[in-house]
Amino acid sequence: MAANIRLIVVIAVLLPATLAMAVVQIFLIFAFPAKSRRLPLMWHQLALRLIGVRVHVHGRMDNHRPLMLISNHLSWSDIMVLGSVGELCFIAKDEVKSWPGINWLARLQRTVFVNRERRRDAGIQADTIAERLVQGDVMVLFAEGTTGNGHRLLPFKSALFAAPQMALQQAGLEKVSVQPVAIAYNTLHGMPLGRYHQPLAAWPGDVGLTPHLLSFLRLGAFDVDVAFGEAIAFTAGTKRKEIATRAFGETRVLFARMRRLYHRS
Repeated sequence: MAANIRLIVVIAVLLPATLAMAVVQIFLIFAFPAKSRRLPLMWHQLALRLIGVRVHVHGRMDNHRPLMLISNHLSWSDIMVLGSVGELCFIAKDEVKSWPGINWLARLQRTVFVNRERRRDAGIQADTIAERLVQGDVMVLFAEGTTGNGHRLLPFKSALFAAPQMALQQAGLEKVSVQPVAIAYNTLHGMPLGRYHQPLAAWPGDVGLTPHLLSFLRLGAFDVDVAFGEAIAFTAGTKRKEIATRAFGETRVLFARMRRLYHRS
């Protein structure tokens, strides 16, 4: 009963707030694109507060621009979690365009959609992301290419690491910062989320989106840790596969460290 009441309250408050903020955001996107970065941050903070999710930040986002954040990926909710700690834009798979409601919110956050299966489009997609980096948008790349199970990271795909390379060429910059970030869902109502209960937060994709989303909203009180690593300088001589490998290693270390905060095994 309490879970259903929570769900009703979240919808009753968040829906009208979202509609009102969306009108403002649409105006900002067309009239003042740079100012449109702030409103999504406020929306994510409001949404998580209503749901009951607490985000604990370790380290800080790099101040250098252009900046691309490289993160592990556990759930659709990662966007709300990361979106609540900074003014960010996301790189999402094309499939998100077909998710009712979420596709609309993604567009309002000026998400760049990519199709990882069409390799011939990789250059165009990287060029689009590079342009956004040069404009000052902090872009978030979920480099695993899909959501994981909450226990370990999947290898990072290097194709979209070409975006910083193109940003250097477009703007004649000395470097683009690439910063590893780790997300870990660690507790629910104060109790550690072990292997068996990780699927309450993690969404590896073999469960329907709507059932998982509703379950997440009903449960609510997750504690999520977000750890920022040291930024890596992407320069003219940098090889994207080497950066992808290094970012994977650092993100994996950060993720393991966040998990150890609550789990000894």
